[in-house]
Amino acid sequence: MKLELSSKNKMSVACAALLAALSFSTPLAIAQEGEDGDDPYDGDDVRKADVLVVTAQRRAESLQDVPVTVTAFGAQQVEEARIQQIGDIVTLTPGLSFDTFPASQPRLFIRGIGSSDRGAAGDPSSAVFLDEIYLGRPAAIAFDAFDVERIEVLKGPQGTLYGRNVVGGAINVITKRPDVEAFSASANLTYGNYNRVEGAGFVNVPLSDNNNSALRVSGAYRTHDGYTDNEYLNEDIEDQETLSGRLQYYVEPTERSSVLLTLDGTKDRATGPAHHVLELDSSDPLSNFYSQNFDPDVSYGSEVGSQDRDTYGLRAEISNDFDFGTLTFLASYRDLDYLVDFDFDGGNADPASPGFNGVNINGGNVEEAQLSSQELRLSSLPESATDWVVGLFAYQQDVQRLDIFTLDTAAVAPIPLTEIYDQDAELDSFAVFADVSRQLSDRVTVFGGLRYSRDEKSYSVRNTDGDAPLRGDEFFDVTSTKEFDDWTYRAGMEFQLDRNSMIYGTISRGFKSGGFQETPATAEDAAMPFEPEVATQYEIGQKSTFADGDLIWNNTLFYLDYTDLQTRQNIDGRIVTGNAGAATIKGYETQLVANWNDNFDLSLSYAYLDATFDEFMEGGVDYSGNRISRAPEHKVSVTPSYRIPLENGAEVKFAADYNYTSKIFDDNSNQPPELREETHFIDARMVVDGLPNGWGVSVWGKNLTDERARVWQAIFLGANFGAFNPPRTYGVTLSKDF
Repeated sequence: MKLELSSKNKMSVACAALLAALSFSTPLAIAQEGEDGDDPYDGDDVRKADVLVVTAQRRAESLQDVPVTVTAFGAQQVEEARIQQIGDIVTLTPGLSFDTFPASQPRLFIRGIGSSDRGAAGDPSSAVFLDEIYLGRPAAIAFDAFDVERIEVLKGPQGTLYGRNVVGGAINVITKRPDVEAFSASANLTYGNYNRVEGAGFVNVPLSDNNNSALRVSGAYRTHDGYTDNEYLNEDIEDQETLSGRLQYYVEPTERSSVLLTLDGTKDRATGPAHHVLELDSSDPLSNFYSQNFDPDVSYGSEVGSQDRDTYGLRAEISNDFDFGTLTFLASYRDLDYLVDFDFDGGNADPASPGFNGVNINGGNVEEAQLSSQELRLSSLPESATDWVVGLFAYQQDVQRLDIFTLDTAAVAPIPLTEIYDQDAELDSFAVFADVSRQLSDRVTVFGGLRYSRDEKSYSVRNTDGDAPLRGDEFFDVTSTKEFDDWTYRAGMEFQLDRNSMIYGTISRGFKSGGFQETPATAEDAAMPFEPEVATQYEIGQKSTFADGDLIWNNTLFYLDYTDLQTRQNIDGRIVTGNAGAATIKGYETQLVANWNDNFDLSLSYAYLDATFDEFMEGGVDYSGNRISRAPEHKVSVTPSYRIPLENGAEVKFAADYNYTSKIFDDNSNQPPELREETHFIDARMVVDGLPNGWGVSVWGKNLTDERARVWQAIFLGANFGAFNPPRTYGVTLSKDF
C-alpha cells in the first residue's frame, strides 16, 4: 500500500523533525561539559566543527553561528566539484532552481521566487552578487568561479545588509583577495571528452617588504566542442569558448586603512542553443506544420546560432578604521555587450529533411548595458559589544535591448516577417539601510534591520522598425516613467542552547519594484507598468554540532506571504508579465554533515517546498491553487567521500554527488506538456592531492548516467519548444601549486 501525505501532513512531519532535533540536541551537548558543571560559555571554548567562515551578515562568522539559512561552498569544494558557473551551484543547492532561455541568460529561483522577465525594464527577484556587487542583468552573470574563496547562497528576502534589495534570495560569490604576506601561485590543465581543453591559474605577489601591498592575477580559458549535432547543417552546436581574467591590487596605506582595486572581464562565445519541437498543441492549426524531435543530441535548425557575451567590471573598495567604527566606500562599474541569435523551432524549410517545419521561427536579442553602484557604509569594529551597520546605496542601470522575432510560414504570409522591439530603459535606485545585532546575555542575541528603497524607471519601447506587429496588435512608440518605493526590514532572535546548539527565529520583508512589458501588444500595454512584488518570510531554525564536532545537523522551517508576485504567462501567443494577487510558500530544509571517521565523510541536504497561488486570475483563467512555476516540491543532494592516505603524505579522495529534483511546472497553468519530469544526476571524481612538488591530479565525470532533462520549454504557435541539459562529460585535470 502506498502512503501519500497531504501538504499539511508533510509540514507536520517537518515540524516534528525540527522539534525532535531540538529535544535531543541539548543532552548530547551537555554530555560534553566538564564534570564541575560549569556553563559551556565560560572561558574560551570554541566549537570543534570544521565549518566555513561566511560573511552573510557583513561580518566574518562561522557558518554555524549565522541565524539565517545559508548554503555555502568553500574553495576546495568549488575546485574539486568543478563548480564553474551558476548552473553548477543550482544542481548542488536545495531550494534553488533556474531557467535557461537560453543558458547565456540564466534566471534564478530561490524557494520558488524568481523572475523570467528578460526585458530592459525588468529586475531579478533572486540575484547574484560578485564581491558584493549586484549583477542586475541575466546576461551579466558571466564569470568563471576559479580562484574564489567561497560561494554563499542566502535564502529569503535580503536588503538590510546587502546591496540592492531582492525578494527571493541572493548568491554571493566571494573571490580570493591578494595576500600581502607570501608569494603563491597555482595552475591547472584539463582535457576531456567533446575535445574539452581548459587552463586556469593565479599568481599572488607581495609588492613591499613591510607587507602592506600585493597584486593577484587570475584567469581561465575553457573550450569544448558542441554537445548537439545539427544534421541539417552538418555542424555541431552548443560549444563553448570562454576567456576570463581578474586583476586585483591591495594596499594598506596606513595601519587603519586599506584599498582594494579590481578589474575583471569575461569573453564568452558559443553556438546554439539547440531547440527542439516537442509535443504538439492540437488546439492550434499551426501544429500540423511541425516535425517533432525528442532527441537531445540532434538538431535540424536552419542556422548554427550564436551566444556571445563580453562583460567587464571595475571595482574599488576603500576602508578606514576609526575608534568608533569602520567606514567603507564601495564603487563599481560594469559593462555588458550581449548577442544571442538562434533557430527557435530547431527545424528547417527543406521538405526532404527529417526536421522539416512549415513554420520556421528565428530570433534573438541584442543588448548593451551599463551598470554602476556606489555604497557608503559605517560598521562596528570586530571587538564591539554590538554589531551594527548603517549605509547609503545607489545603483544606476542603462539598458538598450532589441528583441527580434522572425516568422516564416506560408500560413501567415508569402514572405518572412520580422518584428523588432527596441527597448531603452534607465533605472536610478537609492536606498538607506541600517542593521544591528546585540547580545543580551550569554545565550540570547537579538537583531534587526530597516531599509528604505526608491527606484525610478524610465522606459521607451517601439516596434516600428519591423515588418509587422506579429506578437502585438499595432505599431507604437511609447515612453513612460514610474517611481516605486517601499520599506523593508528584518527582525529576529537567536538563543544558544549550549555552545554547540542554537535556535533562531526571524521575520524579513523583501521588495522588488515594478516594471514594464518586454513585448507589449499595444501602446496602452507599453505605457502601463506592472506593480511591485512583496514577500514577508517567517523562519525558525536550529543549528547544532554533535559527537565532539564530527556531526552537524541544521534544520529550517519557513513560511512566506507573497503578494503581487510578478509572473509571465503565454496569453494567445503573447508573453505577458502581470501580478498575481497572492501566494503562499512554505517549506522545510535540512542539512546533515557527518565525519564518520578519519576517512569517510557524508553530506546530505533536503528541501521540501509547497508553493501555491492563493489568488491569481489571468486572461480570464483562474490559477488559484496551482503550484508556482519552477518550484520543485522535493530536492535532495547527497555527497559521500572517502579518503585514503598515502605513505608519501599524499591523499587519494573518492567523492560523488547525487542530486534529485522532483517534477517542475514550467507554466503556472500546471498543465502538460510544460512539465519537467523528476531528475537524478550523478557526478563523481577521484582526486589525488599532496603529491611531491605540489602536483595533483583529478579524474572526474559529470552527469554520469547521461540523463537528458528539459531545462526550458514553452508552448508557442502550435508546439511545445524546449531545450535539454548537457550530456555526460568527463576528463582529467592536472594541477600544480608553486
